[in-house]
Formats: sequence, C-alpha cells, structure tokens
Amino acid sequence: MRRLPVIAVLLALACPAQAGEWRGHVLGEWLGFVEDPAYSSQYNSYFSVTAEPEYFHEFSEGDDLFTFKPYLLLDQHDSNRTHADIRELSWIHAADDWELMAGIGKVYWGVMEAAHLVDVINQTDLVVNIDGEDKLGQPMIDLTLIRDWGIVDLFVLPGFRERTFPSKQGRPRFAIPVDDDVLYASGAEELHTDLALRWSHTLGAFDIGIAHFSGTSREPRFVIRPAAINPATLSISKVTPLYETIDQTSIDLQAIYGSWLLKMEALTRSGQGDRINSAAAGFEYTFVGVRESALDVDVIMEFLYDDRGDRIDVTRALTGAPFTLSPFQKDLVLGARLTLNDAASSELLASVIIDLDGNGESYNLEASRRFGDSWKLSLEARGISNAPDGTTQSSFSDDTRLRMELARYF
Repeated sequence: MRRLPVIAVLLALACPAQAGEWRGHVLGEWLGFVEDPAYSSQYNSYFSVTAEPEYFHEFSEGDDLFTFKPYLLLDQHDSNRTHADIRELSWIHAADDWELMAGIGKVYWGVMEAAHLVDVINQTDLVVNIDGEDKLGQPMIDLTLIRDWGIVDLFVLPGFRERTFPSKQGRPRFAIPVDDDVLYASGAEELHTDLALRWSHTLGAFDIGIAHFSGTSREPRFVIRPAAINPATLSISKVTPLYETIDQTSIDLQAIYGSWLLKMEALTRSGQGDRINSAAAGFEYTFVGVRESALDVDVIMEFLYDDRGDRIDVTRALTGAPFTLSPFQKDLVLGARLTLNDAASSELLASVIIDLDGNGESYNLEASRRFGDSWKLSLEARGISNAPDGTTQSSFSDDTRLRMELARYF
C-alpha cells in the first residue's frame, strides 16, 4: 500500500528525540510436512527467521506514548512469505476521559478460540500462519471516549492492506495459486477510507461489544478470469482476489460464572452478494488445581456457523461469478488447554474441529515452554482428514505439518 511508508516517515520525524526502550524477539522456525508435496514446486521442509523488535517511549509525564514495531520474515523457499511490515508506528495521547491514537496500529476484537469472526480492523497476514491470528499493521486514527455507560471507539482507517497469500513454492497453500493482481469494487481501490465504530461495556458478569464497520472487506472473494482457464483441459492456472465494499455489524460477549467462561460472536454483512450471517458460541470450563497440583485444565467447546457453506460451485466459478472460501459452515470445536502454572509458563492446547455435515475434521496441537528469562520453545502440529473434494479444506488434506519455533526475547 503506497500510503504506508509516507505515514511511517511523518511519525518517525515527529517522535521525541529522547531515548526510549527497546524490547522484542527474534525467532527461528522449522516447518516440516508428513506427506510428500502435491506439487513439484513445493518442499518437505521450510526454514525461516523472524525479527520483531519494539521501541516505545513515554513522555509528557506519561500522558503520551510513542511505539514503533517493525517486522521482518525471511523464508527459505516462499518468496511471498519473505516480507517486511510495520506492525505498529503510533502516537497515543491519554486524557482523563478520552484517548487518541494516530498512526499504524493493531486492534483485536473477539472472544472465540477457533474462529475470529468479528475481528475486522486489521488485515490477516496469512503467510505467517494459516490460523489467521497474525495481522498486518493498519493506518488508523482511533478516538476513544470513556464514559460511565461504556467505552466508544471511533475509527478512521485511511488505506487498505491486501491479504498475503503463499506463492507456488509455499506450503500449505490452496490448490490453485492466488494471483498477485487484485480487483476492487471501489474506484478508490487501496486508497479507500474506511470507518468503524465500537461500543464496549461491562454489564454485571458480561463484557459486551457492539460494532459497525463500513469499508473494504478484509476477507476477499475470488474470481476466475478467462485468461486463467485452459480451454483444452478446463484447468485453472490462478484465481484473483476481489475486495468489495461492505457494511458489517457485529456483537461479541463473554461472561464469567465461577469456573465457567461463556462466549459468543455474531455478525451480519452486506456487500458481497447475498447477505452473510455468521455466528460462533461456546464455553470454557476450568478445573483448577487438578488432584491438588498446580495444573489447571480448561475444557473448550464451540459451535461455528456460516450460511455461505464450504463447498465451491465450480460451474458458477468458471463463468466468472465471485466465490468465497469459508471453512466453517456448521462445525463443532472440542479442545482442552493444560496450564502447568510453573516458572517456565508451560502450556499445551489440543483441539479438533468436526464438520457436522461430514466434510472432514481438522486437528491442532500447540505447546510452549520458556527456558530461563529469554528463550521460548513453541511446537505446533496441524492436520486435516476426510475432507471431500470441492471443499475449502480439501486443498490442505496432504499438508499434515509440524512447526517448531525457538524465540529469543530481549
């Protein structure tokens, strides 16, 4: 996005000259696959290095904060995964009943474990990890009003970030590569200014958030252009992302009752063909001090719904009709999180997502442990089974993988 470097330079020139503090981490990652690659351009293992330092400086007796967090990832094989970004470059001014943030930042909305339905401000950095939790920095102005009846955030988002996708050499990736060129419904394209509003409040045991977003959808639909179709074989060489202008209204809430954590997210969206309705709801129950030990066990259950379905109508897609890749149309999430509560912050999360229409299951295992004050080892295993052809998940059926990360914090 062309506007991002301009904002970065202006903020850097405006930041205070006094010394601040640096922190952050660098990490090495190994990504290995159980099955041989489905395409000759792919590999069985990938190595990468990531650096994410952070500079922050408080001034005006703590009323102002400047933050700069660059990001760099170098991947052994995937040229699209090798990229740099500015995750944060912002100035925050805090007053008694209001706060103003200007620059590049990250904002997270939502409460669910498996799906992040209402998290619409920042674009997903999909090449970092397919779980959708990594985000690109978003230029924004955020005015926060703090009142007795709730907190109101008013967002102006000047400019759009395109979603990152793996290259032909990347893995996992969709069966058909995603084109580097994109289409926009708005004539302003990536320079479109988006607007968002969110009210949040605590009502008894409930934390609630209600939001509306109007602007370019962070989640694209896809189009198959005629030039991408081989008439002799009807094979498709690539698909093109289509970013449309949407209006999305959402709600997220959670409540704590003793050992129970109840949570829910829901949205309705217009601007991408038929109106879209998605929802997720579930709970976590914590067994504290199992067998009089320091071990806590969280049992997780969530239900995911999306009225778009997860099958691609290939016949319609070949006519140029936009289509959506939505993995969660009617799915049940079952999981457990083990927290050892030790000095090393050891944790283990295991979960399975079951498609209730019989379209397969996906498995996930995550573990992490600190070593000393500066090192952290993270392990992740993911796989998919029984996914029929024509579903979103079928592209990743032969991509059972293990990820190992070793991070050094400073």
